Amino acid sequence: MDTTTGTETGLMHLAPGTSWPDTYARACRAAPEAFAPDRILNLIDGEWVDNGVMGHHVTPIDGTVVPGPPCIDLAAAEQAVSGAVREHRLWAGTDLDERRSRVLAAVEAMQGHRDLLAMLLVWEIGKPWRLACADVDRALDGVRWYVEQIERQFAGRMPLSGPVSNIASWNYPMSVQVHAELVQMLCGNAVIAKTPSQGGFHCLTLAHALMRRAGLPVTLVSGVGSQLGDTLIRGEGLGALAFVGGRANGRKAATSLADTGRRHFLEQEGLNTWGVFGFSQWDLFARHLRKGFEYGKQRCTAYPRYVVQRSLFDQFLQTYLPVVDSLQFGHPLAVEHDTDDLPELDFGPVIHADKAGDLRARFDEAVGGGGIPLVRRTVESGRFLPGQDVSAYVAPAAVLAPPPAWSLHHSEPFGPLDSVVLVDTEAELLSAMNASNGSLVASLATDDPDLAARVAEELQAFKVGVNQPRSRGDRDEVFGGLGASWKGAFVGGDLLVQAVSCLADGSAEQLYGNFPSYSLYPRR
Repeated sequence: MDTTTGTETGLMHLAPGTSWPDTYARACRAAPEAFAPDRILNLIDGEWVDNGVMGHHVTPIDGTVVPGPPCIDLAAAEQAVSGAVREHRLWAGTDLDERRSRVLAAVEAMQGHRDLLAMLLVWEIGKPWRLACADVDRALDGVRWYVEQIERQFAGRMPLSGPVSNIASWNYPMSVQVHAELVQMLCGNAVIAKTPSQGGFHCLTLAHALMRRAGLPVTLVSGVGSQLGDTLIRGEGLGALAFVGGRANGRKAATSLADTGRRHFLEQEGLNTWGVFGFSQWDLFARHLRKGFEYGKQRCTAYPRYVVQRSLFDQFLQTYLPVVDSLQFGHPLAVEHDTDDLPELDFGPVIHADKAGDLRARFDEAVGGGGIPLVRRTVESGRFLPGQDVSAYVAPAAVLAPPPAWSLHHSEPFGPLDSVVLVDTEAELLSAMNASNGSLVASLATDDPDLAARVAEELQAFKVGVNQPRSRGDRDEVFGGLGASWKGAFVGGDLLVQAVSCLADGSAEQLYGNFPSYSLYPRR
């Protein structure tokens, strides 16, 4: 398929200079030590090495085949952990001023390649341009805040006993994974990170090349989680595990950690709900609804379940349907004319064609079980290149009154598939909002502050918003989860520094978090 034509006729085509070959060539020029002409490398023991088995990866935006992650074997993973442990011993003795200087140098280097990092995210995980840029900007701005605050935050503290192992999801490589790693190193810890197998590995490779150039103790490997998991979780000398992912893998990680006593923070999924009860501010609600569809709800703080007072359902519907009908989705790099800006989209594809097929199947399952199809837009309403592969795209959909046996009744879809549950009483509202044994966020739309206070106190969510959404947050905002959505230390603000450091006198401390023997919560 020729995607470069149409500049004169107004046919959709790739914006000039944004093709995958153009983007990969830019990455090779920016970090030739990490990018070979046909593959990316692993960073082990301070060196970029070509030691992984490279497969191919299909980008979700149009089916383009690109180099996949270079998967290492168990022996190489053990070597990577040993190298990180050695680097940790040296880095832990580096004074704070030097650590701060090197971290800031890495941040400024990434700022210089900000647009390339963002473009890699567009190609790898399908983020629209605006959201890809925001992911990079949030990472760098957040770390700058920690650089300014670290002297206060780290007073009376010391690094962990070993490096922090990072196993993260694919959806926010910069603002979650790279941000966390830089703070971990600012606190005197070496870092080892595994790239997500579903995407983000090219962006992470460039970011880690720039961190390594700044003299930071980073290790980056790729591989199959089931093969490398024990080494990256239980490896000798590791100081902590930072995990972001689903509950199934989180449970495996927690089980593997159980007898180690090792520091950990495991962010897992939960069904975030938005209740609507005794409410009249529909214009405000409409703005929140639209923003909530950013990136196709492929984030841990998305709201895919609305719990609505039955007597307000007509007004809810009059607000909800126009918002969903107006959502713009499609190829993030498609333009009609060479001089056009990249499109302003709410979302692009989901992460993989299999995920798109699964979401459609879950919708059909809900309707087949008695749910009412409330919204079912078609992929044809998206914005695409002529003849492009659209198998990873799924249009917005919603189900009213999904059956109790629905496979997503208690879990998040991780895509633009909403469900709406009707209730009559405050007790029913609370029960329906607490559907998943803990979540990261929840919100309540209401005009009644007393009701908001009562319900918020009983919601099994770490953060609760009243007439506004809640999110991971930035800078000094703490983050965690209730119930099964989080295990280990909470993070964000001062808590992130506490999670990746110890008291300087070696005494024990009780961290904020969810642990087998206790749970302790900060103001949030």
